[in-house]
Amino acid sequence: MEPIRIDGSFGEGGGQIIRSAVTLSAITGKPVEIENIRKNRKVPGLRPQHMLGIKILAKICQAKVDGLHVNSTSLKFIPSNGIDIELVEDVGTAGSIPLILQVLIPAVSLLKKNLKISIKGGTDVPWSPTADYTKFVLGKAFSAIGIDFLLDTKKRGYYPKGGGLIETKIQPCKTIKPISLTERRTKNANLLCSYCNISKDLVEQEIINAKKTLEEHGFKVEHSTREETALDRGCSILIFSHDDTSVIGSDVIYQKSMSGIGRSVANRFLESNLGVDVFLSDMLVVPLSLIPETSVFQVNQISKHLETNLFVASKITNCKYGIGKLDNGFEVRIAGSSDTRM
Repeated sequence: MEPIRIDGSFGEGGGQIIRSAVTLSAITGKPVEIENIRKNRKVPGLRPQHMLGIKILAKICQAKVDGLHVNSTSLKFIPSNGIDIELVEDVGTAGSIPLILQVLIPAVSLLKKNLKISIKGGTDVPWSPTADYTKFVLGKAFSAIGIDFLLDTKKRGYYPKGGGLIETKIQPCKTIKPISLTERRTKNANLLCSYCNISKDLVEQEIINAKKTLEEHGFKVEHSTREETALDRGCSILIFSHDDTSVIGSDVIYQKSMSGIGRSVANRFLESNLGVDVFLSDMLVVPLSLIPETSVFQVNQISKHLETNLFVASKITNCKYGIGKLDNGFEVRIAGSSDTRM
């Protein structure tokens, strides 16, 4: 079978297009060839943080991979049959474990395989969903589709040293189901905070500010704050809610200052008042593109990551999709294809 060619410079032109392409390749059994990888970035080509997820996925689906090296601007991924496996892996840096799991979770589950994996690296780092977001937001949305996994953060890993540890068990999907997530109706919110080597008083003040902001808008807030051990100082805050018609999360990590991050994460949560938040929207595309029935979700804005994933999914699965403008956001409909080895 000739590989499906994907232009890696399309849309956001970064690691997302690579992750989505190899994930869908593994699930469908269709080989892909990705060209122009990160063409317009300051340092083009594959970086070390992009490679581990592909290496692990290749082990699981016994794939042949060409071009998997640092600075490579083209990659060919030819999958074979999936296998049950247990793995221990180390990113070697503060590279994001949640981004690696974005590749593995849908691929393993939809291949109807079992994976138990322990990964050392970054759990809460810039430009990535946090470990808690992955567990409580992505986990809830995927479960509604029929994709289930267990995630246990054994140790936090902040930038730049990493050193965090996440253990994950991914279970075979029994039935894949379409979703309809269009409106947040609940007024209950959960707030989770973990931190290391930061003043407890500073952390608690930001939690108070976040709670106050939510309560001013009628939300009842349950919260949990945990001081944990890590190699670097850091703080991670997640606010999330879900009901029958919505799954929404907003997370933030400490970078240079704690000042204002509580209100900031609360305000972003409040702005996401439709069916899904902007970050979850692009993570849903891969599994929804494989469901023959039509799924629908509403989101406040269309991100480059969402556009990129819709493009890649349509190229590999032949799914159909449409985006409609609403008064307060957008509605996305995806009619997937069952023409896969699932």
